[in-house]
Amino acid sequence: MAAFHPAFEALPPEIPVFPLPGALLLPRGRLPLNIFEPRYLAMTEDALAAGRMFGMIQPEPGAPRGPTGPGLYRTGCLGRLSSFAETEDGRFLITLTGVIRFSVVEELPMRRGYRRVRADYAPFREDLDLAPPPPLDRAALLGALRAYFRARGIEANWEAIEQASDAMLVLTLPMVCPFEVAEKQALLEARGPAERAAMLLALLEMGAHGGMAGEPPPGRKPS
Repeated sequence: MAAFHPAFEALPPEIPVFPLPGALLLPRGRLPLNIFEPRYLAMTEDALAAGRMFGMIQPEPGAPRGPTGPGLYRTGCLGRLSSFAETEDGRFLITLTGVIRFSVVEELPMRRGYRRVRADYAPFREDLDLAPPPPLDRAALLGALRAYFRARGIEANWEAIEQASDAMLVLTLPMVCPFEVAEKQALLEARGPAERAAMLLALLEMGAHGGMAGEPPPGRKPS
């Protein structure tokens, strides 16, 4: 069993959210974050004091800006602080481990400068299922990944990639590949691991041939 596996009924109904374009957290995935803005330092401190959880969510390109900041996609992923370190210059280096996706029911008043939402986890209850994912066409995925990395000029540790389990590949590659914001959101919203694997393969194939898959953003800033 996973080290942290909450009961569905124990999930927090109101959560802080960290809006960050291009940052994708998936259930059971691990996302390293460098926290330095005062509002997100405050959010991390509050999360450490109360359940160690907050949500990752992407701003939606083209959505109207609201009183609390850019418009957000309606689906994000709740994560739990699974590692934490403080630097001498006051930053937090954390790892967030994905727990379950959520839908935004409504945005709540900000607290200490960071945004908060009321979350609905019901559409994604299966994210808490610890059953192994369905079989993966590993040869096709790795072939597409090699072509994608070659087209993008990306160096990779192929020994580590080839030793990774099927489940780890489908978790990690959507998070680390430089896909566009909308593509990352589509991967997040995929119904389950099989659908996500199929979408990942399609994005890699398109990206290798000059399709939609995007270049690495020059610099990401939270919203």
